[in-house]
Amino acid sequence: MHWWNYLADLFYPRLCMSCERQLMRFEPVLCSYCEAHLPQTHFHHHKENPVEVLFWGRCEVFRAAAYYRYLKSGKVQHLIHNFKYKGFREIGHFVGEKYGVELSISPDFADISYIIPVPLHPKRQRHRGFNQSEEFGKGLAKSMTAVLDAQNLVRAVHTTTQTRKSRWERYKNVSEIFVVNDIPKLENQHVLLVDDVITTGSTIEACVQTLKQVPGIRVSVVAMATAAH
Repeated sequence: MHWWNYLADLFYPRLCMSCERQLMRFEPVLCSYCEAHLPQTHFHHHKENPVEVLFWGRCEVFRAAAYYRYLKSGKVQHLIHNFKYKGFREIGHFVGEKYGVELSISPDFADISYIIPVPLHPKRQRHRGFNQSEEFGKGLAKSMTAVLDAQNLVRAVHTTTQTRKSRWERYKNVSEIFVVNDIPKLENQHVLLVDDVITTGSTIEACVQTLKQVPGIRVSVVAMATAAH
């Protein structure tokens, strides 16, 4: 087995999903340098952070945060691209598990009952092969005392891609397209709505407005990365 692993590393080297350096055996997804130096926001420690401010006057969010700062042409963008478009699901699991450890010791996130990924329409999910928000949620659920619920909030209408749309175009594209299947299950619960990247927040806004139809619900939001700063 040792020689097989050696040959596999020689001919098919495992690369850092952020910088593409060859990984050491003990490095599962990111090299040690990237794991230590990718720009983290630490927004979950601070109320009225830029992600929370993004939703002011738009929808009622209890807390909102993101793990990384998303900078154009930066290493975080490369990481997200590998995850979202090249199908490396382990990125979502890895980042989610790391962020979940930090969220679980934050008083504002410690009582989360359900982790709800932003849903893809079944047509788009079949095309992509997976829902990146759900994969991130799996990592979060592994290190938090919360249950992943990927079946309750569903996308009932297929929309066009959000890429290159303005903020208003994004909002019109996703408003009134989500449905909650089991309202009683979420009554009086604190739920965590999760996405891969928050830019304008239009998709999150539409999801929150749908979830707020549930009596007594509190909705918090986290993402792997955000362009808000």
